[in-house]
Amino acid sequence: MAKEYGFLVNGKWVKNSKKREVRSPYNNEVVGVINIPSLEEAKGAVDAAEKAFEKFRNSPSYERSDILMRVVAGIEKRKEEFAKALVEEGGKPIKTARAEVSRAMTTFKVAAEEANRFAGGELIPIDIVPGNEERFGIVKRFPLGIVMGISPFNFPLNLVAHKVAPAIASGNVMILKPASQTPLSALILGEVVMEAGLIPGGLNIIPLPGSQIEPVMEDERIRKVSFTGSDEIGWELMKKFPKKKVTLELGGNAASIVDEDPPDLEFAVNRNCWGAFYQAGQSCISVQRMYIHDKIFDKFMDMFVARTKALKLGDPMLEDTDVGPVIDTASADRIMNWVDEAVDRGAKLLTGGHRDGCLIEPTVLTNVPPTCNVSCDEVFGPVVHIERYKEFDEVLKWVNNTRYGLQAGIFTKDIKKAFEAYKALEVGGVIVNDYPSFRVENMPYGGVKDSGVGREGVRYAIEEMTELKLMVVDLKDYK
Repeated sequence: MAKEYGFLVNGKWVKNSKKREVRSPYNNEVVGVINIPSLEEAKGAVDAAEKAFEKFRNSPSYERSDILMRVVAGIEKRKEEFAKALVEEGGKPIKTARAEVSRAMTTFKVAAEEANRFAGGELIPIDIVPGNEERFGIVKRFPLGIVMGISPFNFPLNLVAHKVAPAIASGNVMILKPASQTPLSALILGEVVMEAGLIPGGLNIIPLPGSQIEPVMEDERIRKVSFTGSDEIGWELMKKFPKKKVTLELGGNAASIVDEDPPDLEFAVNRNCWGAFYQAGQSCISVQRMYIHDKIFDKFMDMFVARTKALKLGDPMLEDTDVGPVIDTASADRIMNWVDEAVDRGAKLLTGGHRDGCLIEPTVLTNVPPTCNVSCDEVFGPVVHIERYKEFDEVLKWVNNTRYGLQAGIFTKDIKKAFEAYKALEVGGVIVNDYPSFRVENMPYGGVKDSGVGREGVRYAIEEMTELKLMVVDLKDYK
């Protein structure tokens, strides 16, 4: 029988009469039952968070750091439980799920370190104008207060960690709305966080449907919204709540360039193949477009298609599965329609293109018209298209020919080209000699254009969750 989970408000796990089943995208089995708060109960989380902030905002940095390290230890003790939850609720292959659990532990470790650094400030010279010789300024960051975190289904543990950990590190409190498809790992994390000694109300988890969260978010006491999800919803939130600080980590259409003389061709093939198809392509920085220099195109394609065909698609609970299901039937329908559209418009299907329920074969296309959805929009599925190029300046323009701008990768021995790409590409991050799917938890992570605004990555998220405050001191003797 599937486990039932309450929602978390003011340090208490609440169960009520409104429940919802969470089903596996792989076999549709019920893997958990969650309790859905009423609007009144959800708004009670704001009251609890407000009271908690009055105490937690003044907590010493060592105390916050200690809590975060206890969270790391708590995840370690339950890491297989977390991994299994990620497999069951999201269809993530077990080996990938374990990697996500490890990344979440790293996120909290980094936050524990940043909690102590956050206590510092900066001295500002005020004596740049005559008459201020005895004045100096102090600038320091202070927590905003209540942060609303809204997380996606694709990394339901680590992307929650990237909201919760910096909030704790900086003395903020959080109301978390996990993704409706994948709330279980977030609720388990809530258990770990509360066992680690966080003040009641410091973290509240309300698994409301997305359509019901805005009445809670309207509360003026919520000072900050950290949203990861679709660009359509993200930009609408920013429009509706202009007085709140908002961080948006939205979609992507990541491109990878392989130059005529990459440091290691086999490495470039393997990394880009994994970057295209891990997580069934459901990552904002999944490799979606690849541009290969004409001189090595044919050899690269042969190697890439062979490597793709070797990936194992199937049951995500099996140790050797590489690619699991996409999140739901609607997503699978859309992805396959986009593949069919590209083929109908002249694209060549090299491998894949078949489906069994929510399982979609890793799919490789070429000769894709740039106006096809699989090229210009975000597929968010196991589909990549690969094209040849001759001129470097031209391929940089191709990479920029999208409304998204999250990350891009370039494989080259030519350091000048690497810096040209760094300068020219309209993205938040350029990864040299690795795929654009590369991310480490202390990196600034975020994009430009329709990929969002603001940055995650623990230190940078702390900056987004705090505000600068100046104090000017005059030491002049007035006697």
